Amino acid sequence: MKITVIGGGPGGLYFSLLTKKRMPECEIEVFEQNRADDTFGFGVVFSDETMDEFLNADPESYDLLQGHLAYWTDIVVDREGERSTIGGNGFAGCSRQLLLTLLQDRCRAVGVKLHFETTIDPDTFEERFADSDLIVIGNGIGSPMRDRFAEEFGVTRQDRPNYFTWMGSTKPLDAFTFFFRETEHGHFCAHSYQYNEERSTWVIETTPETWEATGFAEMSEEESARYLERVFADCLDNHGLITNRSIWRNFPVIACEKWSHGKMVLLGDAKATAHWSIGSGTKLAMECAIALSDQVVAHPGDVPAIQQAYEKERRTPVEITQHNAAVSLRWFEDMAMHWEKPRFQFAFSLMSRAKSVTWDNVGLRDAKFLEDVEHEFYEVYAAQTGRDLGPDRPTPMFSPLDLRGLTLPNRVAMAPMAQYSSEDGRLNDWHHTHYMARALGGTGLIFTEMTCTSPNARITPGCTGLWNDEQEADFTRLVSNIHRTPARIALQLGHAGRKGSTNVPDKGMDMPLEHGNWPIVSASPIPYIEGVSSVPGELSREQMDQVKADFVAATERGARAGFDMLELHCAHGYLLASFLSPLTNERSDEYGGDARARARYPLEVFRAMREVWPEDRPMSVRLSASDWAPGGLTLDDLAIIAGLFKDAGVDIIHCSSGETVRWQKPVFGRMWQTPFAEFVRNEVGIPTIAVGDISLPEQVNTIIAAGRADLCALARPHLNDPFWTRHAAGHYGVRKVAGQPLGWPEQLRSGEYQLYREAEKANEKARELALKARPERRHYQQSAG
Repeated sequence: MKITVIGGGPGGLYFSLLTKKRMPECEIEVFEQNRADDTFGFGVVFSDETMDEFLNADPESYDLLQGHLAYWTDIVVDREGERSTIGGNGFAGCSRQLLLTLLQDRCRAVGVKLHFETTIDPDTFEERFADSDLIVIGNGIGSPMRDRFAEEFGVTRQDRPNYFTWMGSTKPLDAFTFFFRETEHGHFCAHSYQYNEERSTWVIETTPETWEATGFAEMSEEESARYLERVFADCLDNHGLITNRSIWRNFPVIACEKWSHGKMVLLGDAKATAHWSIGSGTKLAMECAIALSDQVVAHPGDVPAIQQAYEKERRTPVEITQHNAAVSLRWFEDMAMHWEKPRFQFAFSLMSRAKSVTWDNVGLRDAKFLEDVEHEFYEVYAAQTGRDLGPDRPTPMFSPLDLRGLTLPNRVAMAPMAQYSSEDGRLNDWHHTHYMARALGGTGLIFTEMTCTSPNARITPGCTGLWNDEQEADFTRLVSNIHRTPARIALQLGHAGRKGSTNVPDKGMDMPLEHGNWPIVSASPIPYIEGVSSVPGELSREQMDQVKADFVAATERGARAGFDMLELHCAHGYLLASFLSPLTNERSDEYGGDARARARYPLEVFRAMREVWPEDRPMSVRLSASDWAPGGLTLDDLAIIAGLFKDAGVDIIHCSSGETVRWQKPVFGRMWQTPFAEFVRNEVGIPTIAVGDISLPEQVNTIIAAGRADLCALARPHLNDPFWTRHAAGHYGVRKVAGQPLGWPEQLRSGEYQLYREAEKANEKARELALKARPERRHYQQSAG
């Protein structure tokens, strides 16, 4: 089998080495456009786990490398000289040039042919290598071969706004250090680490506004370096910055729908990029090199099988890393938003930015740092609330939350979840069991499903309503029973708009009823599903008044029923949301146009509800923070709309997203909508509720402690486990808050002891497993000194 590798970076060299070593009969040639001793950048970083993978794949390369590694376990966050240290992080750094040289030597030793200073023409390379069975394209982010077949590979590229430059220094560092500095023009961050005895890497980034205001566009490479030396003078300790093609650039996020075409296969940054803030570029390239080599060995000569198996094995891990990297880079793009956070919250927010590091994970790495985060959280909490929780300080997710005259016992909410089980809008035994089970399970706040304000406001015939006395009596009974537990309950009111008059999901979700339809309305006459859904009528002024009156009447009924909180549903493409989104609002009157105009009618409804809702009870609004579709809501729109609701008297904003149009393309993942809650909380200055695949107690703790939201609403986890919150209390050993027990009903008291005992045993086992799973660090200790 003959293999041609275009690109002599770490990924291409490592693939060639591994494959030739295991298949000596295979003919492999590597073509690199640069000289053998050229390198751009300074050092590369590998985690303990990645080093173990290299050890398993090629012990000889590992042995050659380990004597040249700089190793550290600490991460330091230095903001204007305020240093926070987080231990328990295993990383190794080495010179990129050294890594390439070692891999080149190993390739030559096993018989790989290396060609340097060789430019390959993207228009003729297929003919040039026509006798090759497999062509590996591994020549980096700017691969001309990939771009030559961009349509076939399905290439997408998005240049991120922050600017960065890669420099070096002789400044010694004993930890991976984030240096944050503020100038008259804005904020800078240096990602810095030692990679050998004489050099450290300094990747410096800044926002586009700061970059432009500083005048870097007019500076030479050397002028930029001298300027940055002044910015980081106290960090460098009289050491300078070294340049090596250290130009300012924007990071390109590149992805490909397909990794192969013909006999070509993509490797490394040519197929997918991951932002360097999580140190995964070289890691991904070399891990994919291992996987591609494995498939060549497993399917010798069968190129389609090699390509298919390689992509099947690696696509999901690569996309997960890309997603985590995308979340990580956003943190640095929003440096200014985080700047005023307290010391340890700032550091914890940075550490947990990519979602793979959570509250529990940090605790296993560095218990002292987590204690500092928790102590600061309660110092700030006491200053803001005047409430000292005393020696029983629980973990943050079990701290009470004050909203007007309401105090929630913890930061866990059951998200609104439609049950589609109602008849004529009334509650039945199922609803009472559903809500009461979660209240008994320790949930701090129970949200009702979207409760409709009139028969014509329903999504389906199975939706609950609050427009008559019988329904009010049902809810009064429910609220009374909920109040026998520590839980509180919020009423969510909404109007389906153009998404109404449809079947319950098991009979065809979003499909119109076969008979018994009611008229539907929206901001504009745009059907939800073109050619399927009914065309809604454009809401007239008279209809606006009637809809508003219906909301007010339902609000008054909710107040009499005793609800603790009221939420107005302005999300998911329902009636009020249809006014907010430019995709569903094409009105030419005062209720259409820019974000302020589009928010006018939902605000009218909210203000009318606020007037009749008791002053001491809070109100929230649920917003779709993004439509996940081109031309939809922007973050600027979100800031304006959220600010208007804040000014109108909203106490907390429930940040959801999507469901506005059928052709949306959301990016799902753990805690995937939390960034919207964080944005609104910090940019608008109002408490928020985070939703979206929050499923673990440690995620709730992470979100609350990092200042991303004030309350976390969980849906499916509560369906699967009504006692989810009590199990979380057991996990963290929380028995009391401010001297008060968590409120176990006497009928369940005998289960309390077992819960905490089993949780303690499970935690101890987890700690033991975590310690056993830590890689042996003896391989790097000598080089670490």
